Amino acid sequence: MEDQLDTDCMMVVLGLILTEKSQSKRKKRLWRKSWRRRDHGLYMLLRELEMTDRAGFRDLLRMNAEEFEYILNKVAPMITKQDTRWRLAITAKERLALTLRYLATGESFASLSYQFRVGESTISMIVIETCEALHQTLKDEYLKTPTTEQEWLDIAKDFHHKWQFNHCLGAIDGKHINILPPAHSGSTFRNYKGRFSVQMMAVVDARYRFSYISVGAQGRASDAGVFAESDFKQALDSGLLNLPAAALLPGSDMEIPYMFVGDDAYPLRLDLMKPYPFRNMEHQQRVFNYRLSRARRVVENGFGIWANRWRVFLTNIMLNPDKVQKMVFATVCLHNYLRQVRSDPYTPAGLADTEDENHRLVEGTWRGDGLGAMLPLQPGRCGNSSMAAKAPPSGN
Repeated sequence: MEDQLDTDCMMVVLGLILTEKSQSKRKKRLWRKSWRRRDHGLYMLLRELEMTDRAGFRDLLRMNAEEFEYILNKVAPMITKQDTRWRLAITAKERLALTLRYLATGESFASLSYQFRVGESTISMIVIETCEALHQTLKDEYLKTPTTEQEWLDIAKDFHHKWQFNHCLGAIDGKHINILPPAHSGSTFRNYKGRFSVQMMAVVDARYRFSYISVGAQGRASDAGVFAESDFKQALDSGLLNLPAAALLPGSDMEIPYMFVGDDAYPLRLDLMKPYPFRNMEHQQRVFNYRLSRARRVVENGFGIWANRWRVFLTNIMLNPDKVQKMVFATVCLHNYLRQVRSDPYTPAGLADTEDENHRLVEGTWRGDGLGAMLPLQPGRCGNSSMAAKAPPSGN
């Protein structure tokens, strides 16, 4: 009996010791993470800016409070999480603000972890989930490749009035987005500058909005190679885009087709125009090249505005290519929305190129803002594109 009592006493004492150690360890762990209280940091700053400093709010998230609220109402049903017995969920507003801040600055997850009081792995998950939600909720309205004749004619009308180039349906070009090479990928993603990248091909309208994008081609591919493998070319070849029929030029009896414009890296087609070679040009050819250059410049400015506003694309993105694709689609949807509503915070005066009274180029501020990180394409298969539901699939 005495032995049993001694054993019971020892078990009680041992239980008390283990309980004390467990409580001590839990207190220590809570003390270490006490800085993660989300009623501090950028969440509190966001609330203050929204109420007292609207200009600061615009600088923080690249949009004003009304535009932010519109986006939030779109994505909230997809990113809202339930509270648990143990902790309150990160709200949809906080998730969207965190994602926009990452996309707008390109800061590391470690840096954002201290600003937003959220763990790095949680931030990574939130960013990708929110980007997916942004794309899914905005793409039908703000990233829709035209498929009717009237939609194309409206774009051509804009090119005529803004850039004095007739029968133009869009400017086409591509850029490299720098990434860290995926494991075991070898030189697959290495581009002509020796960096690792995925490629983005886009068609931009006269108002710097993206009407088509394809992203995911490996860095070693060329402009012509990316175009040749794109579902955009397949749709052109198959007549799925319903381009307008050839028509007379204004004030002329010359009938010409409607076309896209690109640089000399692209193939010459009836529906894709490029400049004359820059040797031994006649006067009329020089005039044509000047006009085509003005029209084609919109795609350079489209890329420039987009990357200047979403500066994560000026960094080496430390994520897998499939996650980079989701970020590209999300930010292009945001870009098109903010361009459509003519958001002043998003496109301040002087950001895009202009011309003076003598038709000389006045470069936009984006050109001197570190955009060398986004290389033009040079010497694959395009991965995901914005036309996946409208043309023969190429991988989306």
